[in-house]
Amino acid sequence: MSADDLAADEPDPDDAPPDADGGDVEPQELRPQRKLRVWQLAPIVVLSALGSLMFAFPLAFEPGGGTGAVVSMLGLLICGCAAGWAVLAARRAGLSWPGLPAPDSGERPDWRIAALYAAVVVTVVVLAIWRVARLRA
Repeated sequence: MSADDLAADEPDPDDAPPDADGGDVEPQELRPQRKLRVWQLAPIVVLSALGSLMFAFPLAFEPGGGTGAVVSMLGLLICGCAAGWAVLAARRAGLSWPGLPAPDSGERPDWRIAALYAAVVVTVVVLAIWRVARLRA
């Protein structure tokens, strides 16, 4: 046996598994990425469409009736519930709002983006309540 044959039988250190040298091994995720399924989205879409119709039709077609404001506020409530349900389902699937960090990233959201989202929601709610309140007057 020659020296070259002995050198060929020795394992190459580059071919060793990563945990053999004591280095850290990063775990790999084997599950597929979670996504929103149709059965999760269908009730959200149906509720938001129903709430939108309940909110819009009395405002548009009942010029002075007594039940328009009540039905409109109920429709607004259903829309709000559907929106909240959609946000929770998306958060559970690992999605986040544009400009905000992912749920498990450990990063803090930028206060300007959070304030912008809050201002938009408050503006829409105030305009909707103002419109429904004008039905009574």
